Amino acid sequence: MRELSQLIDVEEPAWPELRETLDASPVSVEVLPLDADLGSASILQLQVTARSYLGAVALHCGGLLVDDGWLRVFGSPESEAAHGVPSLARVNQFPETFDPAWQPEMGLVLAHDVLGGVFALNGAAPASAGQPGEVVYFAPDSLRWEALSVGHSTWLAWLVSGALDEFYADLRWPGWHEEVRALDGKQGLSLLPPLWSAEARQDISATSRRAVSMRELLGVARDSCRQFDGVDPGFLGAV
Repeated sequence: MRELSQLIDVEEPAWPELRETLDASPVSVEVLPLDADLGSASILQLQVTARSYLGAVALHCGGLLVDDGWLRVFGSPESEAAHGVPSLARVNQFPETFDPAWQPEMGLVLAHDVLGGVFALNGAAPASAGQPGEVVYFAPDSLRWEALSVGHSTWLAWLVSGALDEFYADLRWPGWHEEVRALDGKQGLSLLPPLWSAEARQDISATSRRAVSMRELLGVARDSCRQFDGVDPGFLGAV
């Protein structure tokens, strides 16, 4: 177990480099205000150093709203601020006080998108896809985990590079920006017909969409996965 000072007092901390990357992003990236005490508690629980992008996000920002809020990357936000985006600690149910024995259930949930997609960092015993330390994605249109074959720092740089347009090419519709901007950080969009249906895949712009809580959206996805595949996708984040 490393003390807090060993995690934050490091040579070549990642935050200055990461901040430059965020500022140079061709897509909108809002850096949410930080709760410094929560940031310190989070990096201590994670036991990663400030030389990593993961440590930098936990320690130095309240999270990131990427592409007008389509994607929420979790950090350490001020209470009652940051558009209601929950913290990395809350989403992953960190213990209230530091517990060296605590580990994420299957991996660390890093981000949610407004459709109920989940980006997670695989733990020591990944449940569904990828290798330990690899970022994976729970796709709400297929109800399956997909390995992305990258680690956290490469994934984060990829998110803000403009690559989301291609990644979500079949899951966006004309006017999505306005619908997403109207949401708060604990809401997503529920589609009818459902995102995983043939009808939605054929013409997503023809679906009806309504704002629902992320808790409801993730719960429906998990229940649907159990019903159709007989497989529980596991923990998708607590919101």
